[in-house]
Order: sequence, then C-alpha cells, then structure tokens
Amino acid sequence: MKIKNTCNSEHYIWGERCDGWHLLKSDALSIIQEKMPPNTEESLHFHSKAQQFFYILSGTATFEVDDEIYSVEEGNGFHIQPNEIHRIFNRTANDLKFIVISQPKSHGDRTNL
Repeated sequence: MKIKNTCNSEHYIWGERCDGWHLLKSDALSIIQEKMPPNTEESLHFHSKAQQFFYILSGTATFEVDDEIYSVEEGNGFHIQPNEIHRIFNRTANDLKFIVISQPKSHGDRTNL
C-alpha cells in the first residue's frame, strides 16, 4: 500500500498517553506521525546513530536539547543530531501533532537518561 495515514498505519502508545503511527518503517528510514495531549512530555534521551527531524503539523512544541530550550510552532521544523541529549514537551492546552523523520531508524538506538 502506497497511501499511508493514521487510519491504515501501525499504531503504538508511548510516554504519557501519546500516540504514534508508523507511516514508513525501515532500517534506513523511519517516518512517524505523533500526537501529544496537553501537558505531556517525553523522557530525556539520545540516539547514538539516528538524526531526527521534527515537523510540527499543529500546536507548539517545546524541545530541550543539551540543556537549551527551543519553542517550535506549527509549520516549522527542528533538527536533532546524533548524540544530542533531548526531549519534547507539549506545554500547551491543545494537542501537539508532528511528523518525526529518523535516519537511520531511531527504534533500538535510544538511550534513556
């Protein structure tokens, strides 16, 4: 199947009630659509091989990267290099929806802190 969306993709739950859908799942490349409810956050971690690009579909994301805080609004992207210690927050009252692209895949390449 070539057309992928949240209705026909593999779904999983992560973090504090957050949703993810694998739009493309291969060893070389991962594309996931994710949704974070209000006032949720991911745990601090890093990937030793994978770089990641987050594109914000709706809402405002807050990223912590190497002790710096960044706010990324809808329609903007954010790049994380391998070995950068990071996490994402939704500090708003609305759902945060975004696409995260990892190259190579980040699953199996994550160290939680």
